[in-house]
Amino acid sequence: MLKKMIRLSVVLSLVMVAVPLYAKTIKIATISPDGTLWMNEMRAGAKEIKKRTQGRVKFKFYPGGVMGSDENVLRKMRIGQLQGGAVTTGSLAGVYPDIDIYGLPYLFSSLDQVDYVREKLDQPLLDELEKKGYISFGFGEGGFSYMMSDSSLYTVEDVRKQKVWVPGGNKVGEAVFSSAEVSPVTLPVSDVLTGLQTGLVNTVITSPIGAIALQWHTRVKYVIDVPLTYITAMLVIDKKAFNKIKKEDQAIVREVMGEAFKRIDSANRRDNLAAQDALKQQGIKYVSLPQDSLDAWYAIGDKAIKKLQKNNSYSPAAYKEIMGHVTAAKSKQ
Repeated sequence: MLKKMIRLSVVLSLVMVAVPLYAKTIKIATISPDGTLWMNEMRAGAKEIKKRTQGRVKFKFYPGGVMGSDENVLRKMRIGQLQGGAVTTGSLAGVYPDIDIYGLPYLFSSLDQVDYVREKLDQPLLDELEKKGYISFGFGEGGFSYMMSDSSLYTVEDVRKQKVWVPGGNKVGEAVFSSAEVSPVTLPVSDVLTGLQTGLVNTVITSPIGAIALQWHTRVKYVIDVPLTYITAMLVIDKKAFNKIKKEDQAIVREVMGEAFKRIDSANRRDNLAAQDALKQQGIKYVSLPQDSLDAWYAIGDKAIKKLQKNNSYSPAAYKEIMGHVTAAKSKQ
């Protein structure tokens, strides 16, 4: 009996050695498909983190939307089914409205303006998001979104005649098109290509790289060459789950994933510029609007911003600050 107890004690000791203390598996979901830049960088980061923490911190990924939309991912994080998600900043607006301040309509007209403003505001926004219970590692640029259609759209009236897609729950899109007196069609992202193929929709708002990745470019002929919004996304981890990791391991996760998101951010910039050229090479025409049409859209953007402000979609202080930086950026051009 004594020998059996000794053997059991030895086995238990070996098991305790084999299982690292503070071991944590962080389950991450995203609509980004496997094999994309986002997934490749996050998987590479996870591999390095596992190595540097000696297996104490592991990541398990659910790519390609298998856990549902960004909103579903965030809901599953709240109930503990997931610990994190790679999501658009717009989906986080319910947690911290100002995190989507970069996405205000017609805010930026150049990437130089974007770079100037982001240098000022990225870290303060991430710090405030952390206070709301979400750890993040940086913004990942999605690029400028443009209106794309199978019809040339020179005026607001032209757009009113189209079947325009807007993702459900997208407050900025809803504010812009309601201000333009356009009744959009709301569909999940996964259903948009079918909608374009069947004629349910014929106009979408997306980035060049998004149009190609989702194959929407095969169903459009024109791009209105005016940036509508600036798209960003990020990896977020529930702060309570993150705090269960050892402090030194938290530092490793922040360092590794922070570097990964710097690479994602810069690579997406290059890929979006390349995607613009690819769209043009495939015969898609970039439409330059006459000044009166531009003025009309900018007026609609101002009206949409007032609606968003009225609905508490961002704080007046954040709007005042970002507009100050945008003005400063424009003065340097």
